[in-house]
Amino acid sequence: MPTGVAMRDARELLFDAAERVLLREGPEGLTSRAVTTEAGCAKGLLHKHFTDFDGFLAELVLDRIRRLHAQGEALLAAAGQGSVVENLTGMLTDLFGSVAVAIVSLTISRDGLRARLRNDVPTGVPILSEAGQVIRDYLAAEQTYGRIPAGTDTDVLGLTLIGSTHLLFADRTGVRPTADQVAAFVRSVVPA
Repeated sequence: MPTGVAMRDARELLFDAAERVLLREGPEGLTSRAVTTEAGCAKGLLHKHFTDFDGFLAELVLDRIRRLHAQGEALLAAAGQGSVVENLTGMLTDLFGSVAVAIVSLTISRDGLRARLRNDVPTGVPILSEAGQVIRDYLAAEQTYGRIPAGTDTDVLGLTLIGSTHLLFADRTGVRPTADQVAAFVRSVVPA
């Protein structure tokens, strides 16, 4: 790895490598050595840009939360357009088909990481809490368009969608649910 690499490039290189390791080996296989080996760089690069490994992992999780917020903006922009079930299915499938399930496992398994994230994510499970808010905001927007009935508790519905979809995807070694299976679940709980 050449010296003088911009921090943003190094961060992305390391974050992407960490995701690959996390998806392949789970939280137990995610070490600083595994990340730098996967990234094809010296171990010192990680420690040059981050105070320690939990600091690196906290920044990884926060970066993925920022990406989730960008997805949430796109979902919110889709309110009033297309099918509510299709919009939710796309968001939930993209979210849980990515590294999100592995990040949930990672944050649950590392006390030091959870402690660091509490400043930015004071309650709930990082990524799941933010995803739940994204979905609840979308459902509330659809309610203003009359596409979700006025009496629907969008907070409960949003949490139901996030929690249940997480359970559908939680077994990282099993067969992932298809978009059709996720759509069938969404259709069963979203009021018409």
